[in-house]
Amino acid sequence: MPVDFESYHPNDLPNEGTNGRQILEHLARHPELGFTPSELADELEIPRGSVGTTLNRLEERGLVRHKGAYWAINIEAYDAQTASEIGLRAVADQFEGDHYDTNPDWDATLPDIDAETSGN
Repeated sequence: MPVDFESYHPNDLPNEGTNGRQILEHLARHPELGFTPSELADELEIPRGSVGTTLNRLEERGLVRHKGAYWAINIEAYDAQTASEIGLRAVADQFEGDHYDTNPDWDATLPDIDAETSGN
């Protein structure tokens, strides 16, 4: 389906745990820097043969850009939704394993605020 090219901003991120997602998240953490495919392969421990193909796919989706051998996040595509999704994942990772994560019924004993306020 055709889209308005000027206002279109892709927000479909690669799936969690994929090479594309790892590369995209790394570039998003360093939006002012460009990396060569070799640097990305070394830093992210991704097979060198996969990096170039993955970068090309990300570029086709409008998520990355390059100048010569250097690749960077495409700031225009890094819209609020993309930033939110990556940000939420980072927060979830930060608190993984804490009390609330390991106790799924942590909220079972919370008071019912609606019941308390309706009684006044």
